[in-house]
Amino acid sequence: MSIQIFGLPVSRGVAIGRAVLVASGRVDVPHHFIDPNRVDEEFARLTDARDTVAIEFDTLKRDLPSDVPAELAALLDVHQMLLQDEALIGAAGDWIRERHYNAEWALSAQLEVLARQFDEMEDPYLRERKADLEQVVERLLRVLSRAAGLPAMQPHSRDFGGDEPLVLVASDISPADMLTFKRSVFTGFVTDVGGKTSHTAIVARSMDIPAVVGARQASGLIRQDDCIIIDGDAGLVIVDPSPIVLEEYRFRQRQSELERSRLARLRHTPAVTLDGERIELLANIEMPEDAPVALEAGSAGVGLFRSEFLFMGRGSNLPDEEEQYDAYRRAIEGMNGMPVTIRTVDIGADKPLEGMTPSELRHESVLNPALGLRAIRWSLSEPSMFRRQLRALFRAAAHGPVKILIPMLGSAHEIRQTLEQVALVQRQLSESGKPIGKVQLGAMIEVPAAALTLPVFLKHFDFLSIGTNDLIQYTLAIDRADEAVAHLYDPWHPAVLNLVHQTIQQANAAGRGVSVCGEMAGDPAFTELLLAMGLRSFSMHPTQVAAVKQRVLRADTRRLAGAVDIVLASDEPEKAWAEAQAAGNAAAASATRMASAA
Repeated sequence: MSIQIFGLPVSRGVAIGRAVLVASGRVDVPHHFIDPNRVDEEFARLTDARDTVAIEFDTLKRDLPSDVPAELAALLDVHQMLLQDEALIGAAGDWIRERHYNAEWALSAQLEVLARQFDEMEDPYLRERKADLEQVVERLLRVLSRAAGLPAMQPHSRDFGGDEPLVLVASDISPADMLTFKRSVFTGFVTDVGGKTSHTAIVARSMDIPAVVGARQASGLIRQDDCIIIDGDAGLVIVDPSPIVLEEYRFRQRQSELERSRLARLRHTPAVTLDGERIELLANIEMPEDAPVALEAGSAGVGLFRSEFLFMGRGSNLPDEEEQYDAYRRAIEGMNGMPVTIRTVDIGADKPLEGMTPSELRHESVLNPALGLRAIRWSLSEPSMFRRQLRALFRAAAHGPVKILIPMLGSAHEIRQTLEQVALVQRQLSESGKPIGKVQLGAMIEVPAAALTLPVFLKHFDFLSIGTNDLIQYTLAIDRADEAVAHLYDPWHPAVLNLVHQTIQQANAAGRGVSVCGEMAGDPAFTELLLAMGLRSFSMHPTQVAAVKQRVLRADTRRLAGAVDIVLASDEPEKAWAEAQAAGNAAAASATRMASAA
């Protein structure tokens, strides 16, 4: 029976495919695709684990005291039967061979399938055997965990996952896991939790694939391998659609692909408004390998390299200076002389590091991680780590134009501490004789305190970059990753727009560069308004460049600027902007008709 699940639309378009559940409420396992050449090896890991558990069961049964109830021995026999059942190991092997899942993922996927079958059994005794199955699988997973040691192969092509399109369904997806799946076979994402600017949503948009977050019980309602449709425009997930609905959405898919093709033709067109204003359209990237994608999209450089993705998913094995230097160098060289802005590590909130102590950044240790030890606060609390990153950045700057961006600064005291570390690193590198490049130093404006004390920032920094995601979160006191308050997250809020406008105006007046690198920069709904405010530099995911460029090419900044004061004074800015746009378009059309008549 077809069902509909509603969530938050975060990445537009339509995805149709088979559901892949990677997050189970029963077991927590690593999920990655294996190289096709390792299929037999991975299946051998699975069967070796089965044999090990079988020996454990035999040993347990042999060593049972004589006075234990006979039911206990019988229970071990049941577990042994489940262990040898082809419906478990054999079917899990099919996931490995057909989808190239790692052994742990294959087991958890098959557990989902079998658990559903047990739930549907009428006999109460047989239904209760599901618990036995779960215990067997957990024992297998423990054995696999102990035996783990082979390097996980990350997905880099569409040779993985079988022939059918796949969509990822999870309770939540960490930023590190999203990065793991970034170049994988998945054509869409669905999560139970998250908001429009959670990092799951941001990375989904960077992949230019449909996504719905905050869908509450999606991972519990959707079964492994169900056929589902993700409507990224409406925030709708359709499970087991009817043939008519399926064909309708396939038509919409084709239309969307045609629109993308049309926008791609603008790739090499200069971003210049109708009144001759040159606009800088930059790309946000997560890894050095994203540089070619940024170039292919027609960006004029990198406006935000999120360096924290180098640190995530590694446990306590954080990248040293040389590894970071190599990563930054590759990104810089990959941009062929175009400027690259690299943000220092922005760990914390919805981007925790693995294996950190409760006094640090783990989510469960704090009431609201967004207000805790994150971004520059963490860097200043770990000065040796911070200096390693700064040294790597200054050395990499010898290979091309680099800007260093400091996140979440909020006070003059933090600015002074940061500048002291920068000066110390410059002295160290100068004394060591290592070649370094000249860099511009910038500050992110994402805390209201920073936006309200801009003269202090303009005194010390070469440029500013407005991080609208966090600026909205902190201005409105809304956790942007919490779906329960996601409806209150409002980039059109008058307070937010006034802070953005003031920042742009003051930076322009001081002759400092200013850009927007948050999600507002890549949303075409805000392009004309930001242009009207005086913004001339936008940084966004490469997939969004063409759509924003199309808006830029059709804009007249002189005409747009006249509506800014009206919008900022309104308690309904979105409505006021729409009305001003409609009036402006009508006036322009009338002027065109009069000119033609003359």
